[in-house]
Amino acid sequence: MPPVTNVASVPHRTPFRYPGGKTWLVPQVRRWLAALPQRPAVFCEPFCGGAIVGLSVLFEDLVDRLMLVELDTDVAAVWQTILEGDCEELIWRIGEFEVTHENVRGVLTCPAVSTIDRAFATIVRNRVQRGGILAPGASLMKLGENGRGLKSRWYPETLQRRIRGICAQRGKIDLLHGDGLDALTASSAQSNFVYFIDPPYTIAGRRLYVHSEIDHERLFRICSRLAGDFLITYDDAAAVRDLAERFGFDTHLIPMKNTHHRIQFELIVGRNLDWARREARELSQNALFELV
Repeated sequence: MPPVTNVASVPHRTPFRYPGGKTWLVPQVRRWLAALPQRPAVFCEPFCGGAIVGLSVLFEDLVDRLMLVELDTDVAAVWQTILEGDCEELIWRIGEFEVTHENVRGVLTCPAVSTIDRAFATIVRNRVQRGGILAPGASLMKLGENGRGLKSRWYPETLQRRIRGICAQRGKIDLLHGDGLDALTASSAQSNFVYFIDPPYTIAGRRLYVHSEIDHERLFRICSRLAGDFLITYDDAAAVRDLAERFGFDTHLIPMKNTHHRIQFELIVGRNLDWARREARELSQNALFELV
């Protein structure tokens, strides 16, 4: 079994604590891109969420441009503010905010009258709700880390630094507030695009996301017509494996640690995943050699 990625070894670029975040997959995405015959011009995330994968490959200069697509209005507001709006105003609000139950309730219950209001409220909600879950019904943290309660995940200086870093790259990032499947269809003829596709999972999506329902068969059909390469990540569900087999796609299991620090496997889907199997074999051989 390949080693589980230590997420602390991957630079954290996003301001989000995202349920289902893919920090652990970044090393695999690096290997995928390295195995391609040529450097991609555009790296597209049609369900970007916290966008940790896309930001990582852009910051590491593995692609020329990044395209982020997000349907959720609240999450999109954060990216709109950082990439197209008043980034410094958002940074200032984060620095000035004092995390108390009263202040948090005030931000989360006050109707947003502007994109930046919505963006700031989304960051606060993402930082004070359990697991960073933004879906309706998510509860506030109680004890949190080391008994710090709502302040457990509120690191204003870190958030400010990450947002400034992204803002400095805004000239290389395109943002679309819209449907990921439509974005895939619109760019399907672009051979210089590659796609990292992280759709709402078939099992946990409803609990974690506002927009949790998509047509998975339509997604696979669109991917079969993409001129550029793609990598999809999913929960290891029988229905997903059936779709992959129907459309002639390759599959491979990757180990990761869940929020309870238990190792579980997630499924990656693509046209050819020999690069992932080759790495797993090499790591296994090295491990056996060290034992001998």
